[in-house]
Amino acid sequence: MARVLITGGAGFIGSHLCESFLERGDEVICVDNFLTGSRDNVLPFAAHERFTLIDHNVTQFIEVGGPVDRILHFASPASPVDYLELPIPTLKVGSLGTHNALGLAKAKKALFLLASTSEVYGDPLVRPQREDYWGNVNPVGPRGVYDEAKRFAEAMTMAYHRYHGLDTRIVRIFNTYGPRMRMKDGRVVPNFITQALKGEGLTVYGTGSQTRSFLYIADLIRGIHRLLEAEDHLPVNLGNPHEITVMEFAKKILELTGSKSPIVYKPLPQDDPQVRQPDIAKARQLLGWEPEVQLEEGLARTISYFSQHLRG
Repeated sequence: MARVLITGGAGFIGSHLCESFLERGDEVICVDNFLTGSRDNVLPFAAHERFTLIDHNVTQFIEVGGPVDRILHFASPASPVDYLELPIPTLKVGSLGTHNALGLAKAKKALFLLASTSEVYGDPLVRPQREDYWGNVNPVGPRGVYDEAKRFAEAMTMAYHRYHGLDTRIVRIFNTYGPRMRMKDGRVVPNFITQALKGEGLTVYGTGSQTRSFLYIADLIRGIHRLLEAEDHLPVNLGNPHEITVMEFAKKILELTGSKSPIVYKPLPQDDPQVRQPDIAKARQLLGWEPEVQLEEGLARTISYFSQHLRG
């Protein structure tokens, strides 16, 4: 049994991680200040004897008694709606929060995993995006607060590995979806599903020709567990290499929900990536990992979750 601390553990991905470690028999310490996370996400296992919930902002010093074997740093606003409304907290959790989490890992001699993002590639000039691509990021644009916070967090993590000898991992997460996403998250999956179920117009930015790839949450969690066991300290992409245009995705949501919602066009936001497709050759070779859940299957589960919450 390991003792695992997860920052941002009440968020969408963080709560699924908490649940997966509990299922494996580990003790879980969830640290979250509920800026974008939700107590509802951890409610199903909140009373578990091996689960501890700490209400704390990780930009402040993190103090935890006893040993800690693994620290997974997932605290951060992660949707454009959130980090455009919370630019300074986003920068602080990527810098100060990462520093504090790394400091705790060093003090506890714990393995440290950083949740990074495909956004470190910015609006990429190469396709698909490999881990050795340095990206095309506008540091002073509105999205820069998230992109650069994650790029800084990666640099800080590698500095702790190289200078302090800390055992570290970096996962670059591409678009992931599934149950426990917030309806007003602002990203395309919850937007389209909520709009379709309510009979509202599906908001497509630009012409809808921009591409995205979608990874189901269970596949991501499986990949993260494998990465924790791997001996590689450089970033690893976890995502679905199957690319789809936003317009194609909108039509698929309408088909799966049976909705008659129209498609509504709005101007493309500044620095919105035109392509997003991971190269997962490294994950395949290093982890023996690739996505297993088909898009239709994952969307059906997600639509069911959203339907229940809209009725509730």
